[in-house]
Amino acid sequence: MKSLALVVLLCLGCGLMSSSFVLASPHMWSKLILTQHWPRTFCSMEHCDPKYDYWTLHGLWPDKGQECNSSWHFNVTLIQDLLPDMQKWWPDLITPASSEFWQYEWQKHGTCAAKAESLNSQHKYFGKVLELYHTLDLDGVMKKFNIVPSETYYAFDHIEGIILNFYSVKPKIQCIHPKGGKVQILGQIEICFNSDFQLANCEHSETDTLRLTDFLNVKGTEFSVCDHATPVYYPPLKGKPSM
Repeated sequence: MKSLALVVLLCLGCGLMSSSFVLASPHMWSKLILTQHWPRTFCSMEHCDPKYDYWTLHGLWPDKGQECNSSWHFNVTLIQDLLPDMQKWWPDLITPASSEFWQYEWQKHGTCAAKAESLNSQHKYFGKVLELYHTLDLDGVMKKFNIVPSETYYAFDHIEGIILNFYSVKPKIQCIHPKGGKVQILGQIEICFNSDFQLANCEHSETDTLRLTDFLNVKGTEFSVCDHATPVYYPPLKGKPSM
């Protein structure tokens, strides 16, 4: 009996050690970053057609880990029922008829998010991204508080304050910074969630950047955290009057 008890204790110890190892894995994450971009800004840099006059999805990114399972290949047939929503709200701005963007996001970020049981399939991952996007309704919130595309510049603190006060968490807002520094162009907004999908503050430093070379090998430009003191240009869609 004593020998059996010793074996059980050793097995339990091994299990605890295994769990601790998993929790300490560098690919485990504690926060998810839901990222949306303004198509007009993106396409002004990349010569695509910004036909969307609402904020579209860029992705859902764990705060730790990239390309966590290179053998877990994207399969568009597994998300057929989600495609109408994805084509509308999560379009590939460069090649709209392609699923390459979603493949890229799955391989780079989805395979890491999938370490959570609630996201451990392609359908769960893409479905949750769409759910969070619609729940936030960032585009609707900004319009509700009269933050709309305009030729008139905004104060950065006004935009950030609207988002912070509505969601009660701090977002990360990123801009393009043309040479000269007199204005910055609103480009991307990140809103964060904890592992239970509750809203959380987004942490960032003033030097945080997202190079568009990281986005399907687009070259030459980057988003970085907007400057508090510089006016913000929220560009209207070409051919559509500003509000």
